[in-house]
Amino acid sequence: MPRLNQIVAVEKGTKTRAQRDLTDTHHALQKQVLLSGISRSYTPDAEDGEQFPSETSRVQVRTKELIKRTEQVLAELFDITATKDEANCSARADVVVDGKVLLKQVPVTTLLFMEKQLVDLHTFVKKLPVLDPAESWKFDPSQDCYATEPSFSAKTRKTPRAFVKAPATDKHPAQVDTYTEEVKIGQWKVVKYSGALPQKEVNDILEKVERLQKAVKFAREEANNTEVTTKSIAKELFGFVFGTTN
Repeated sequence: MPRLNQIVAVEKGTKTRAQRDLTDTHHALQKQVLLSGISRSYTPDAEDGEQFPSETSRVQVRTKELIKRTEQVLAELFDITATKDEANCSARADVVVDGKVLLKQVPVTTLLFMEKQLVDLHTFVKKLPVLDPAESWKFDPSQDCYATEPSFSAKTRKTPRAFVKAPATDKHPAQVDTYTEEVKIGQWKVVKYSGALPQKEVNDILEKVERLQKAVKFAREEANNTEVTTKSIAKELFGFVFGTTN
């Protein structure tokens, strides 16, 4: 069974590492080019029509994957702090959301820590990238991200034409004018991809974080008042926020 001084010795490094990883993840989510992908292919109308190269760009960052990574990074920090606080104080309170006890008898120092961390989590969730509302999106399991319905656009080519303004006579040659005409020679098929999330899903997560913030503040105010017993709180917290548990 670990001692409190051992927990304190590793707490600072764990916190620094978690904050650095969270910052890196936040920056990655702001790079729209990494979240976007496209598949563009061309089919000529005629069997012997000219071919044009396809264009493919894969989604490099998926928001759900980074949420999971953030959850894993923060889990160690949440749990180690709860363990330290378990031995540090005896003031405790339940965290109750919608009449249901989410966490039982949490030390007041842990509640203070959670309040501060949930501010950062609120910022993180608020800035999660959302799908472009101008497009109609459906989740594509084969790409593990969202995709639009295919759109099609014509490929045209300027083709010279001629018409006779005046026919030839025995005294004058024919008068001919030329012009160009846009002629359809094929079509492009375009599918857009995105690693972002629907706005409603982000709003739901954000609303849960805000409810949890209120519950933690209330629990701190209501708190009644040293080998270390290891505590584990991260699974229930992030399961509630991101919907991985009931």
